[in-house]
Parts: sequence; C-alpha cells; structure tokens
Amino acid sequence: MAKLKELENKARILRKHIIKMTCAAGSGHPGGSLSAADIVAALYFHELRLDPSRPDWPDRDRFVLSKGHAAPVLYAALAERGFFPVEELLNLRKLGSRLQGHPDMRKVPGVEMSTGSLGQGLSAANGMALAARLDRRDYRVYVLLGDGEIQEGQIWEASMAAAHYKLDNVTAFLDHNGYQIDGPVREVMSPEPVAAKWRAFGWHVIKIDGHNLSEILSALAEAKTVRGRPTMIVAETVKGRGVSFMEGQVDWHGVAPKPAERDRALAELGDGETPPCPVPGEEVEA
Repeated sequence: MAKLKELENKARILRKHIIKMTCAAGSGHPGGSLSAADIVAALYFHELRLDPSRPDWPDRDRFVLSKGHAAPVLYAALAERGFFPVEELLNLRKLGSRLQGHPDMRKVPGVEMSTGSLGQGLSAANGMALAARLDRRDYRVYVLLGDGEIQEGQIWEASMAAAHYKLDNVTAFLDHNGYQIDGPVREVMSPEPVAAKWRAFGWHVIKIDGHNLSEILSALAEAKTVRGRPTMIVAETVKGRGVSFMEGQVDWHGVAPKPAERDRALAELGDGETPPCPVPGEEVEA
C-alpha cells in the first residue's frame, strides 16, 4: 500500500510539472499528458529497468511515447527519474531548448524514439523487441498509444507484425481518453470495439481503469507472464485528469493554461508555488 501511495504522489508531481511547463511555454498538450500521468508514473517509478547515469545501457527496458505530443508527461518523468535537471522542464518549447514540442532521441537522454508523426511508435517498439531477441537480451519494450492515433493504418500493420513474430516482450498501453484534437474519437473516426480488435489481431488484451495504480501494476505483472504474443493494456482514462476544469474537455487537447488557470490547477493538485510564466504578448527569454 505504501508503494501505491508513493506512486500516486509521483503521478501528482508529474501533473504539476505538466501544468507548469505548458503554462511557461504558452503552448503544448496538457490534456493527453494529464490522462497518461498514472501510466507513466507506474512505468518510470515501478516497472522500467533503467540507469539514468547510463541512458544507453544495453539491457535497459525501452519506453516509446507513440503519441509524441504528450511529451510533457515524458519529460516530467525523465527529469524526476534523474535523466536531466528538473529545473530544465520550464524550458519546454523555448528556442534553443532540447525539450521540443515532440521528443527528440538525439537530444534528450532517456528518449528512445523521436515521435510526433502519429502511428509510428508501435513499429519502432517492434523493432526494438526484435533486436532484443536477436541480441539475446531480456529487456522489455513498452509503448503508449493514443486512441485517436490508432486510426492510423500503420498501427494495425504493426499490430499484425507483433503478433506474427510472437513479440511477448512488447507491452502496449492504449490511453483511451475518448478525445482527439477534432473532438470525440467515436465521432471523428471510431476505432471501436478496440479490445475485440486487438484480440482479433492476436494480442493478449487486458482492460483496466487507467487511473487506478493497483490495476496498472497488476496488468504490468500479468503482461510479463504472457508467452508467445504481445500484450495490449486498454486503459480507460479521462482527458485532463486531475484538474477539474480540464477533465473531459477536448479544448485542453492542445491549449496551454494561462497564469490564473495554472494557479487554479496547481491549487487543486496541492501546490502553492508557481514558477515564472509568460503572459500573452510578453517576450520569454530563450
């Protein structure tokens, strides 16, 4: 139970960073970053075998953020895990910063794949998993997909390949928050029924509450027992989770909070401190 409380607090810290970062940048994607915070906290502070002092350690587990626009939650986790200074988070999207709007594997330690062009992350994860097999290494590969993203055809080609090659060292999460930039996913291009589709493609499927850390940890443990096929964890989540006025609101997909909204969000998340934040029209030092 102590571990769950610790992870819940880590997820809360990630959410605070997301709010501060996107406000300081004046742009970014808070909604889908907030919905994924519990999953990312479970991975980075419980599951992944990593060594921040050796980002290229050959036996490390790999994580691919396929929905690359949710970079704030990944950067927050990497900083809290010790890959780079936490203070650097406020440089998100600034000129000259390595923390770009989408993750760059050439510049940010701990980023395994440059993502942002939706639909490509699962293919990259498959390649990493096949490399582990060829190199006789036992690392595992995790990938986080968005539910709008799975409208991309490449996702389903990659899902067939993962099943065909029996990549049981691949575990994917679907951040099933129900919204994409143009509105509800079901209305834009419904991918339902997602669980049945992944099963039909040969995957082991687990459905969970994506904000229940106990369920997330149980699903991760179950995935490691599966042999001969990859695992898809369909995580039911809420866009903007943790900030009442952002929850379930598509408008917060790609809009940063203004200073007053930041303050309100941080108060809800239990943080009285506020970092410097630009106001509209104000120049920000790079």
